[in-house]
Amino acid sequence: MAAMMSYSVCLRECTLQFPRPNCGDNYKRRGGKWRSPQAAVIPDLHLPMRSFEVKNRTSAEDIKSLRLITAIKTPYLPDGRFDLEAYDALVNMQIVNGAEGVIVGGTTGEGQLMSWDEHIMLIGHTVNCFGSSVKVIGNTGSNSTREAIHATEQGFAVGMHAALHINPYYGKTSVEGMVSHFDCVLPMGPTIIYNVPSRTGQDIPPRVIHTLAQSPNLAGVKECVGNDRVEQYTDKGIVVWSGNDDQCHDARWNHGATGVISVTSNLLPGLMRKLMFEGKNTELNSKLLPLIDWLFQEPNPIALNTALAQLGVVRPVFRLPYVPLPLAKRIEFVNLVKKIGRENFVGEKNVQVLDDDDFILISRY
Repeated sequence: MAAMMSYSVCLRECTLQFPRPNCGDNYKRRGGKWRSPQAAVIPDLHLPMRSFEVKNRTSAEDIKSLRLITAIKTPYLPDGRFDLEAYDALVNMQIVNGAEGVIVGGTTGEGQLMSWDEHIMLIGHTVNCFGSSVKVIGNTGSNSTREAIHATEQGFAVGMHAALHINPYYGKTSVEGMVSHFDCVLPMGPTIIYNVPSRTGQDIPPRVIHTLAQSPNLAGVKECVGNDRVEQYTDKGIVVWSGNDDQCHDARWNHGATGVISVTSNLLPGLMRKLMFEGKNTELNSKLLPLIDWLFQEPNPIALNTALAQLGVVRPVFRLPYVPLPLAKRIEFVNLVKKIGRENFVGEKNVQVLDDDDFILISRY
């Protein structure tokens, strides 16, 4: 009994060492100025590692230097499960051709079509297989702050180097709500904020980013509004990656962007690296623009999925609601490959048009 009482006292004493979450507390202080609530912050430690052991973590500074980050495609087996063999081959092609980071489970990787179990598993798998060769950035954002916190805790627990976070979409919030949302995940580790109003329906205004920039964990912004916004941030010393492949060359060399988070690099990692690393190259940029326009004629990742299937890099399997581009567009892609040069694209098989019947559409996965 004495031992039990001693153990109970020890637990109470240990519990007192950790601050309690204060989200919402500020609303109760009617006489004081409202401040954005924060997540449960343990000083000098990253969540969810709730111990005093020093953790070997990537810093935001390590992420800020990345110039070419690929928003990696997720391939599927005919039954709709992940095709990890094809996925590993595609990630390895990125590394061999100079990509420095991968976004796992982003829009291009169809995180929106994954369960959270699938999502975290794929992040962990990528870290285990490639984490020593490339920075693994998990898309653990959500329009639900609760889900974003939970997924981000899990993502860092399985070893991801940084998180990608979008602002709450569809059920949009206020500017103050955005700050509160991001404040609840920033303490966990290096974070890239993703602004893409065409998908979320709401712009993240610069004043939000300037507020969040006070956090040492803000690695930077993936910005899709345009190069004027990019320069607005880079002039203030905030790291920006272009989220628009058709603007990334000018963003990098004329507006101060660090690099690009790219869809096109799934297909042409070597040429996209050249575009980001080797100085202004308007000739190469002009050469790639027709392909980039082709990739975004329908919502991403429809065209990318079609192209990778035509190159024989992934199986022609689509999780609905995505469906392949029509035959005429597939023929266009074959001609684009010939103009740019098959040797510049991933994979080793000859590019094919593919028949409609070659594609498998999965509704239950």
